[in-house]
Amino acid sequence: MRIWPGSSHPLGATWDGEGVNFALFSRHATAVELCIFEHPNDAVPASTVTMPPATDWVWSCYLPDARPGSLYGYRVAGPWDPEHGHRFNSAKLLIDPYAKAVSGPIRWSDEIFGHSSAGPDNDLVLDPRDSAGGMPKSVVVDQAFTWGEDRAPRTPWNRTVIYECHVRGMTMTHPGVPEHLRGTFLGLSSDAVVDHLLGLGVTAVELMPVHQFVADRHLVEQGLTNYWGYNTLAFFAPHVGYASGWLGRQVSEFKSMVKTLHRAGLEVILDVVYNHTGEGSHLGPTLSLRGIDNCVYYRLQPDNERFNLDFTGTGNSLNIVHPRTIALIMDSLRYWVTDMHVDGFRFDLARVLVRGLEDGRRSAFFEVIQQDPVLSQVKLIAEPWDVGPDGYQLGQFPPGWAEWNGAYRDCVRRFWRGDPGMVPELASRLTGSSDIYAPSGRRTYASVNFVTCHDGFTLSDVVGFKERHNEANGESSRDGAVENYSWNWGVEGLTDSHRITRHRERIKRNMLATLFFSQGVRMLLGGDEIGRSQQGNNNAYCQDNEISWLNWDLDESARDLLAYTRGLIRIFNDNPVLRHRDFLNGRPLTPGGTKDVTWIRPDGEEMTEAEWSNHELRSIGMLLSGRATDEVDQRGRLVYGDTILLLLNGGTRSRPYTLPPVKWPGIWEELLNTARTSGVRRVQGSMVNLTAHSVILLRHNERL
Repeated sequence: MRIWPGSSHPLGATWDGEGVNFALFSRHATAVELCIFEHPNDAVPASTVTMPPATDWVWSCYLPDARPGSLYGYRVAGPWDPEHGHRFNSAKLLIDPYAKAVSGPIRWSDEIFGHSSAGPDNDLVLDPRDSAGGMPKSVVVDQAFTWGEDRAPRTPWNRTVIYECHVRGMTMTHPGVPEHLRGTFLGLSSDAVVDHLLGLGVTAVELMPVHQFVADRHLVEQGLTNYWGYNTLAFFAPHVGYASGWLGRQVSEFKSMVKTLHRAGLEVILDVVYNHTGEGSHLGPTLSLRGIDNCVYYRLQPDNERFNLDFTGTGNSLNIVHPRTIALIMDSLRYWVTDMHVDGFRFDLARVLVRGLEDGRRSAFFEVIQQDPVLSQVKLIAEPWDVGPDGYQLGQFPPGWAEWNGAYRDCVRRFWRGDPGMVPELASRLTGSSDIYAPSGRRTYASVNFVTCHDGFTLSDVVGFKERHNEANGESSRDGAVENYSWNWGVEGLTDSHRITRHRERIKRNMLATLFFSQGVRMLLGGDEIGRSQQGNNNAYCQDNEISWLNWDLDESARDLLAYTRGLIRIFNDNPVLRHRDFLNGRPLTPGGTKDVTWIRPDGEEMTEAEWSNHELRSIGMLLSGRATDEVDQRGRLVYGDTILLLLNGGTRSRPYTLPPVKWPGIWEELLNTARTSGVRRVQGSMVNLTAHSVILLRHNERL
């Protein structure tokens, strides 16, 4: 094999049409070998290249005879000095951090670990055994792809409806997806799934992690897996398990999926994990970054560099304060936007990414993102917490960022569970959570509202279980959140009681109505629209089976819920007052105009300060003026909508509500009433009956 001098930029393996440039950064390495393999499971390389001395700590070479599909890995030599953070072990084959594809999963054995498996201080003892036979290989990829006229949908934030789903779980049982494509990127973009998403009315899919990830050894040995994928191995590589073919096919298939979804007008948002990797703690395996330069890529305890700093609960945290680590993250993000055409990111445990040095200074992550001409233009969503000190940072992210609003989830669940004193907070959540986001200068769409997400109960389980039931995870149900603000309404789990079943269905409809009629960005958990249950498991991260998969064999109840959810999204789309960009403040937008929001009590009058302090208050009315929207049309003209009255009753008694006076002539129409299934109807008289545990949405139609 011919070996030519390489270029230190770009990092990774780059096919230029004639050969492949290989470049790897390692500040503390003393030597690097590039190993080329013929087959994914080979333990012995077909050839080995000793890379020339590094330039600016980048080891590079150019192989004119290498081609796309070539399999490779690195062996990196350097000091074995765990007590000072160095864990180099040239016996271990390493995945390229910039690999665009990975050949397959890890085949676990003790050889995969850089340290000994025996003894009280075993992590201090180097393991000399070769790991290549059990390690997947990095794959050289040809990035060429015919994008044609692909365009990002660029849906405005205030019109965005996010559908959070799992590539595999979404399609594994779908009868309309060809069997050989189930569980894959191509399956997700099949006609049957796209038709479902378009019929539902969502505008974006938020995919749970699709970066190549690690299935932990202890899970594999129990017959389980890391189903959710929050255990990244390679930040540039689509997960090979979601492809219908091997050796790089995952890249083109991912691009095909994006192109198809874009053509349907759907944005693609990736749930990304840049806070840690699948290498775990100091006792974890040596797969990539640990063996390339442990003290550069990972946060280590300043007083004992043998151990990792762990703000994630997984054993390690990426060293976001090191410029090479932040460059790795930024290069990955730009790659997924420019080469893979994704529309945004949801950052898992985003608080880790801004943790700075111990003197209180934060990392430069925000500043780097904000000045980047590519990344500053896509949707950026933070999970605004981690498990470290001062980890809950809801509302603390800067303008340009949206956040998963966990306070919204908890408030809505507690209100419909019947907890006292929830009405004042619910009013803030309904109007965009200005108490959380206005102080940082942001708008309503900083709040990503959700009632359920992948992490926790599904909607059916929120109303069906009081306690978690995670026995299938093998941890005696000790894992998962203890407090879920859920209620079973009389029986834990499945029941033959028609009364309890009907009540649960109404509470589900109430929660969905609250979600879609709140200001902010709506996020629906995939499967909630068809009543998916995880059998009470609130932490199904390791369940790649019917517990997690969507069941597309819909019974009458599931079909009704699907039709109902479609109707909610249609109402959201048809009424501009539900899509405010600015926070509602109870004041007129124009002199002499009507208030943007008025809080209504049962007699039709505005609530007083004293009434807000009533701890036993269980119902509320929200009047949104159609003459006080801030939405503009394509010509920049203000869009007026109909006035909307939303009535919510979380109590056990029905309440008659007098309809409030409206300045303009028209009639009240009932668009939705969760206590019955009838369609739009004209309201007779000046009063409606708000049944216990129900929602009514009324529109003042001024066109009749």
